[in-house]
Amino acid sequence: MKIGRPRTLLGLTLVGFALVTLPLLIAIANAALQLGRLAAESEAVAAESATTSLETQRIASLLMNLERNARQYIVLEEAAWLDLYYADLADLKKSIAVLSGLPLTPEVASQLARLAQISDRTRAALESYDVEEDAPERALEIVIDNFRAMSAAAREIQQGMRIARNQQLAALQGATRDAQQALMWQTALLIPGTLVLIMFFLVVVGRPMRQVDRAIRELGSGDFTRPITVTGPRDIETLGRQLEWLRQRLKEQTEEKNKFLRHMSHELKTPLANIREGTELLLDGSVGPLDTQQQEVTTILRENGLKLQALIENLLNFSAWQTKTASLELSDFDLKPLVFSVLSQHRLSISNQKIKLQINVNPMRVRADEGKLRLVLENLISNAIKFLPNGGTIYIGAEMRGRELVLDVADTGPGVAPEDRDRIFEAFYQGRRLQGGPVGGTGIGLSVVSECVQAHGGTVKLIDSHWPGAHFQVRLPLLRAGDRPQLVVNG
Repeated sequence: MKIGRPRTLLGLTLVGFALVTLPLLIAIANAALQLGRLAAESEAVAAESATTSLETQRIASLLMNLERNARQYIVLEEAAWLDLYYADLADLKKSIAVLSGLPLTPEVASQLARLAQISDRTRAALESYDVEEDAPERALEIVIDNFRAMSAAAREIQQGMRIARNQQLAALQGATRDAQQALMWQTALLIPGTLVLIMFFLVVVGRPMRQVDRAIRELGSGDFTRPITVTGPRDIETLGRQLEWLRQRLKEQTEEKNKFLRHMSHELKTPLANIREGTELLLDGSVGPLDTQQQEVTTILRENGLKLQALIENLLNFSAWQTKTASLELSDFDLKPLVFSVLSQHRLSISNQKIKLQINVNPMRVRADEGKLRLVLENLISNAIKFLPNGGTIYIGAEMRGRELVLDVADTGPGVAPEDRDRIFEAFYQGRRLQGGPVGGTGIGLSVVSECVQAHGGTVKLIDSHWPGAHFQVRLPLLRAGDRPQLVVNG
């Protein structure tokens, strides 16, 4: 019967976990068995060593007592000493029996048997001793000889037991080393196998998860061009199909939104062009001379018409980038005149709000898309004017730092709220700060700035500096051979 691969991510994860942990569990079980066996052997050796040491010491002590009791019995001729001798002899027999029950070498077993025989022979000699007929000197001589032999046997037993225990310890150490080496070899074989299994399941599980992650990141960044295909377990493939459905819906909605923006912007430009044309005719005096107040009102109409035109152009540019139709049109131009040209478009607002300007733009000639760089400056300056209170200050700086052109636009306004800092470059996002001016923003000015800067391969950030308000810094890198078109500073 063919065993198929698990069809769900949970099943695949469980199988992978089982296959990865099974060898480790086997190794742990084997190690536990080896350690258990070695522990049992160690306990046995320790118990035998303790018993041996105790009983050999006890035999040595009993032999001294037996010899003393025997001598006292022969010399003093009192039966009480013989009774004490019998009691110690019984204890000696018990110790010999305990030692005989341990694993012994033939030599030690022979010495134990010899010790038992001599003790029996000594007892028989004492029992046959006749106080009235036998000479005490002869009986003492026999007793002393027997106890010398028993002491020698006891020493041989003790030495033999020590040698046997040392041999057991050496064998135990050898078994420990063998078990340790076997476990090391098992570990050495298990680690590569386990790593191979881990890598296999990382590939099997990680590949569809990477596909899902890439799809989600593309959807989050607004890239709906690549179809989403996820291969793997059934539930992950189902998720992939749902993401593909979501991609198609988002793509359709984005196309509809951009279509609406293009149509709306074009429809707005036609009446705006008529309004601007009429305003210019009034200012030129084509319909008759205007007094001072009428000229001022007409100038305000023209300035706000320009602002409205800039907003509509932002919508058109945003729509073009969303549909990937925007491209760079590189040309060589002076940066400083461009800055003053943009500022001249806002001279009425600057004058009315009594805004102070600090301009620190080094003379330099650049190669870039002049229209897009103009949009960057227009939107950043317009954004500063929009939030700046009367009497505030706007700082504009441009300089070379290494191989980058750095543009700074800062102000002394209220700045960007902390909760808005991460989203100010999102399209149609408007912060919580109240805007000034007669025409409200659309929320795409900074988004257009970001798109223009990214088209040149640069970055734009809101940074913290000594300026109390917002400080936007644009960094545009130089062009190198083989690079895609970017901004270039010449000299």
